[in-house]
Amino acid sequence: MAGPVVAAAVVLDPSDAAAWWGELRDSKLLSARAREPLAEAIRRSAEVGVGVVGHEVIDAVGISVATFKAMRLALEELSPAQDYILLDGRPPTAVCLPYLTSPHMALVGGDRRCLSIAAASIVAKVERDRLMLEYEGLFPGYGFCRHKGYATAEHARSLAELGPCAIHRRSWAPVRAILEGLPL
Repeated sequence: MAGPVVAAAVVLDPSDAAAWWGELRDSKLLSARAREPLAEAIRRSAEVGVGVVGHEVIDAVGISVATFKAMRLALEELSPAQDYILLDGRPPTAVCLPYLTSPHMALVGGDRRCLSIAAASIVAKVERDRLMLEYEGLFPGYGFCRHKGYATAEHARSLAELGPCAIHRRSWAPVRAILEGLPL
C-alpha cells in the first residue's frame, strides 16, 4: 500500500559456484536476517542491476506497468547486454515489455526454480526493505520498519488513524477509501 516497486536483475558467474549459492531461494522463504548477507554476497560477486519505480508512477500507470518499468531499469544497469533473460512470473506480452530485444522466457515461480531469479528476488527485497526503513524515519507512526508498506492489519490501523502519508499509493483501495472518508 506504500512505497516503490523494486526489481533486480542478476547474472551469476557459473565459474564462481560460491558456497553461498546453496542458500539461494525465493526471498519470501528467507528471514531478513538471512537475506541481508546473501544480498551483500550477490552484489560482491555477480552482475547486479536494480530498478526502483516510485508510488507516483504506480498510481499513474498501475502496479504491473510500474513493475515492468522497474525491470527495464534493472536490466539497463547490466553490462554487457544479456544474451538470454529469465523472468519471474507469467509470460509478458510484447506490449508489456517492448524493450526486451534479447530472447527471454518467463518462469512461473521462477524465484523457486532458478538461482539467478532467486538472487534477484533477494537483492530486490533487501533494497525495498532498506528504502522502507528510511521512510520509517520520515513518516513515524506507520510501522514501515515492520510491515514494509504491505497490507497488514497493523498498516491498516495506522492508515486509519493517521491517514495516508506522502508515499502511500493513492490508487490502492484501502488508501483511496481513507481519502474518500470511507471505513476500511
